[in-house]
Amino acid sequence: MIALTNPSHIAILGAGLMGRLLALELAREGHRVEVFEAKGPEADGAAARVAAAMLAPLAESAITEPGVVRMGQYGLTRWPQLIAQLDAHVYFQQNGTLVVWHRQDAADAHRLCGLFEKHRRINPSLPALENLETPRFNQFEPALQGRFSQGVYLPGEGQLDNRQLLAALEITLTRLGVPLHWHCPRETSQFTPGTAGQPDLVIDCRGLGARTEWNEVRGIRGEVVRVHAPEVTLQRPTRLVHPRYPLYIAPKENHIFVIGATEIESDDMGPASVRSVMELLSALYTVHSGFAEARILEIATQCRPTLPDNLPALRWLDARVLQVNGLYRHGYMISPAMLDITLELLRTGSSQLAASMEVAVHATATFTATA
Repeated sequence: MIALTNPSHIAILGAGLMGRLLALELAREGHRVEVFEAKGPEADGAAARVAAAMLAPLAESAITEPGVVRMGQYGLTRWPQLIAQLDAHVYFQQNGTLVVWHRQDAADAHRLCGLFEKHRRINPSLPALENLETPRFNQFEPALQGRFSQGVYLPGEGQLDNRQLLAALEITLTRLGVPLHWHCPRETSQFTPGTAGQPDLVIDCRGLGARTEWNEVRGIRGEVVRVHAPEVTLQRPTRLVHPRYPLYIAPKENHIFVIGATEIESDDMGPASVRSVMELLSALYTVHSGFAEARILEIATQCRPTLPDNLPALRWLDARVLQVNGLYRHGYMISPAMLDITLELLRTGSSQLAASMEVAVHATATFTATA
């Protein structure tokens, strides 16, 4: 492992969310950064382009580990700072999350709320959820009046527009003069960092693209629908408790909504099935009848890079090659923490932030044997 000197020459592989964030921060620190991306600037094929970009540590606490929840809380503070540095507008909202359910699913909702409370006891810094009954529910989210008689509000949670963010990062990197090599796939084996004419350090942020060298990385498939629904106005991300698929609806600007639910153990990037789309849209219609007249802008699939324990990690492939991977379904929620953990590791050789958030920092057996 090396401690960066200033300026260092750094090659970043992958221009998804982590690659762009790291490139920007390292360039701002004065390093000579260049980015190599297999596809184009729109992040086609990256999980970062398709995601709903919800920042919901309390909502996600029901399915993930306390360290990931702490990373999510960290990200809620850090995202406004990161966005403020960018050269283009990025929609950011912190109006909390609304969880609703139909009467027949009340037992599932009760169990879910029990999990929220359990994780608040584990992590008392999480905000208390608020039970919403009629008429408080109707005042809180008028658009859903008459459809639900009760729900739960998770305060402080947020979201951002992922595509605006990716575009703003590209614009800012270009203005800073960072070379962005689009349609230039690279493997870490194509570099000999530290030798003449080569980078001092290589950082691999390719997600699923890194499986040739990190074979534990696997894909978790998700299917997402984007719609334009002028008749619908929701104040915040809304989640529908359902026994088969926990639907989420993330409202963006100009009545654009991102809807998703499915999670499949597969790295199949093929189109969504008729069945899954019909189930998704049927559940959406039960939330608000205005979605019946919505226009479908896109039906997209994604495969999120995931490690065996569903937790993010960093790995030294050798002394000058660092891999960052495994952000799973929590990419936007935890990426600010992963960014700062990586920077701390590069500056000092260790990371207290990683320890506090239970993020593993590995080294390959080959590197360990030769170090």
